[in-house]
Amino acid sequence: MPGILLDTLNRKNTAQRPIWLMRQAGRYLPEYRALRAEKGGFLELVYDCEAAAEVTLQPVRRFGFDGAILFSDILIVPYAMGQNLEFLAGEGPRLSPPLVDQALETLEMVPQRLQPIYNTVSRVREQLSPETTLLGFAGSPWTVATYMVAGEGSRDQHVTRAMAYRDPEAFQTIIDSISAVTVEYLCGQIEAGAESVQLFDSWSGTLAPDEFERWVIAPNAFIASQIKARFPHVPVIGFPKGAGAKLAAYARETGVDAVGVDETVDPLWAAAELPDGMPVQGNLDPLLLLAGSASLEQRAIAILEAFADRPHVFNLGHGIDRHTPISHVERLLATIRNWRG
Repeated sequence: MPGILLDTLNRKNTAQRPIWLMRQAGRYLPEYRALRAEKGGFLELVYDCEAAAEVTLQPVRRFGFDGAILFSDILIVPYAMGQNLEFLAGEGPRLSPPLVDQALETLEMVPQRLQPIYNTVSRVREQLSPETTLLGFAGSPWTVATYMVAGEGSRDQHVTRAMAYRDPEAFQTIIDSISAVTVEYLCGQIEAGAESVQLFDSWSGTLAPDEFERWVIAPNAFIASQIKARFPHVPVIGFPKGAGAKLAAYARETGVDAVGVDETVDPLWAAAELPDGMPVQGNLDPLLLLAGSASLEQRAIAILEAFADRPHVFNLGHGIDRHTPISHVERLLATIRNWRG
């Protein structure tokens, strides 16, 4: 029997709201920190299938979340496309060579770098209860491209945005290549046992409207259509962080089954403007969960009430902060579990 998360993603407006948290498998958990210390670097942990499965399951065991999100990273796709990937302590990920000075054609695909991720999905599915939905994911092409072009993350993605303006044909080739690999990657996760997949577009908010249409909506629509052609019953969640008013066009035009809403969006606006009946996911501010102030429960209930008339997956507006106390997560869970629409 499917759980309430999968039911909700399939447009059932359940009285109890399902909940999972972006980045729920990770650094705020002491059991994760212990395993990470034992295994070493982040990439080594991702590619240790047994350990990665354990990390994926840890928050479900502790909190009873309705979904388990695969423990991996959005940069596995460029790694499989032939870029070198390193995670430097205190500095974050580095991809080389950066495509701002190197042609995409110089990279050589390494598809075997995807197989261990599929193995992790299979291991998790074997150990997960049928009521808990297993979520796969990938980065959306625009966000992945920002790392591939610049070789690292940045606050405003200026290197990649400038390249897209300067040489849109070359940049389109990069986007198309990422899109094609992402389709295969997500379909591989589904074949291994993922019951839904999410596209993370963490940097979509830096784009002008025309650029958003070309580099966010169009490639996400392509990926969603390809997945639906092969797996018509697998829900696709699109999460364009920072999209703001462009979120409504994203929801209408990409063909995703559900849309994630970040913390900057008024849930009352989203409830009114997004397509009727479309499941919505979000959108508590991760910093409010970190702070755990007296308004935590009040804000959570306000979000629940705003989305009471449509299918709603409770989540954060982005990933849980690494310093979030366990007790704050427990408070939030109690609030969600005790609410009935």
